[in-house]
Amino acid sequence: MRILLTGSTGYIGSALLEHLVDSGHEVVAVVRTPEAATRIAEQGAEAALGDVTDTAWFADRLSGVDAAVHTAAPSAGAAGFNTAVVDAAIRAFSRTGKRFVLTSGIWLWGAGAITEEAPLDPPALVAWRAPIEERLLASDVDAAVVAPGVVYGRGAGLLDLVVDGPRTPSGELELIGDGAQHWTWVHVDDLARLYELVLTAPEPVGRVIASDGSPTTVRAVAERAAGEAGVVAGTVAAAHERLGVAFADALLLDQRASGARARSLGWVPVHTSVLDEVALAASRS
Repeated sequence: MRILLTGSTGYIGSALLEHLVDSGHEVVAVVRTPEAATRIAEQGAEAALGDVTDTAWFADRLSGVDAAVHTAAPSAGAAGFNTAVVDAAIRAFSRTGKRFVLTSGIWLWGAGAITEEAPLDPPALVAWRAPIEERLLASDVDAAVVAPGVVYGRGAGLLDLVVDGPRTPSGELELIGDGAQHWTWVHVDDLARLYELVLTAPEPVGRVIASDGSPTTVRAVAERAAGEAGVVAGTVAAAHERLGVAFADALLLDQRASGARARSLGWVPVHTSVLDEVALAASRS
């Protein structure tokens, strides 16, 4: 397939670019600088130098591919950014049968046991996502929305917020809140393989949650990282001060998802425990 990819230099997008190229797909990666275009070409992909928020330009790029994945995530203005991208997707892909895959996130469902059919209950940090995604899914585009859990692997992701958290004077690792909240996890390499399955699935996909099937508490992760030094409970106020209210409130959500729909597509995660990743990192330090 000829696949357009946004966010190819980011955390998720770079892993996906590598996987799609290795799988033999022809990848067109949207980039913003000539330097990034050079790096993309060296990785075996075709670079498209431009701005995805230019709806006409991006729609024209979409018209020349078989499918597309949007993983780009700006540091500011995400709502407007994604609105422009979805506008272009609807303009270019409506009634074509071409699949457009949008990246979402597990926080969209709020706290609790989560399935794709559960009602959305997003915290303030990601509330902007819901209307954009609903508009795309209600359109005439063959659309899918991949909602990753907390992504880890390749030495990046939000895992560092736990394992590199503040320490007490006696060396204890301070938790985000009391640490009892479960996070739903997914390794970035497994996530890349899921995107390909979503892109190539013969039937409509809709929403798909990416979960390794082993929701794990923040406390368990911190205890594995801290070792003999141990951990100490934090407070909501401390989390707000350290991370900002909106971000901290998302991290304090207790979320458990199995990823059953993803598995129905034939996805089998290779990495099924974030604790293994923490132990491996500790053995290398």
